[in-house]
Amino acid sequence: MRQDIIDLYDAFTHGNMGRRAFMERLTKLTGSAAAALAAVKLLQPDSAAAAMIAENDPRLVIDTVTIDGGPKAYWAKPAGGGDSLPGVVVIHENRGLTPYIQDVARRAAVEGFSALAPDLLSASGGTPSDPDQARDMIGTLAPAQTVEDIRTTINWLRSRPDSNGKVGLVGFCWGGGMVNLVAEAEPTLDAAVAFYGPIPPLDQVANIRAPLLLHYAGLDERIDAGVPGYRKALDDAGVKYEIYMYDGVNHAFHNDTSAERYAPDAAKLAWQRTIDFFKSHLI
Repeated sequence: MRQDIIDLYDAFTHGNMGRRAFMERLTKLTGSAAAALAAVKLLQPDSAAAAMIAENDPRLVIDTVTIDGGPKAYWAKPAGGGDSLPGVVVIHENRGLTPYIQDVARRAAVEGFSALAPDLLSASGGTPSDPDQARDMIGTLAPAQTVEDIRTTINWLRSRPDSNGKVGLVGFCWGGGMVNLVAEAEPTLDAAVAFYGPIPPLDQVANIRAPLLLHYAGLDERIDAGVPGYRKALDDAGVKYEIYMYDGVNHAFHNDTSAERYAPDAAKLAWQRTIDFFKSHLI
């Protein structure tokens, strides 16, 4: 698919463009309404493609929990995993707690982590099935309150009797941006991984105590524009971090439910680096 079409979709999903305006512009780019609809089908997530790890995988125990004073969450952990599990909180994209994010939690769980994926739209009734509605709802969330909700999930996971006391955070897209914000706000965080997340306030970078792993997509001009400044602020503050730029791939390259943006090789490499990073810092 042409890059200008992918860029337009990215602007639609991460900006204030309404669906009608998006479809009008997309129709002009593709040449017809039928071609525009076909492009959207390839670009938008297909939840049926999400399951790399089945929900009934016998290696896992899966539950839905409500965090006291916080959101509802999808929880996956190793079956018979013992009483000393490292924890990982998985922060969703701006479409809410989708089957893709639930699958990411299961992928972490089969690697030996107690993985909790909060639905940060819980206070508004939970993630809707319509991704456009979810995006609009995400846009109404107050960042400060969302940071506190995530901190609540971190504390819940850390305080469990089956925890080893260490918790990491991984997020994607909007969730990657929230990882950056939480890293600035939560001094007890043990490790943080952001996939193509928006850059946080640079004047707060010196507050970061957790080691960071930052993944970026080479074609993601919107996010990548802030990377040099973020890198400099991290260096100036002495924060431990690793940055990887994946050339030739688009924003959301890890999301296997979006056929035109998913990049299997980059996704596999970034995920393995993520698991290795968490095992290094959380076990």
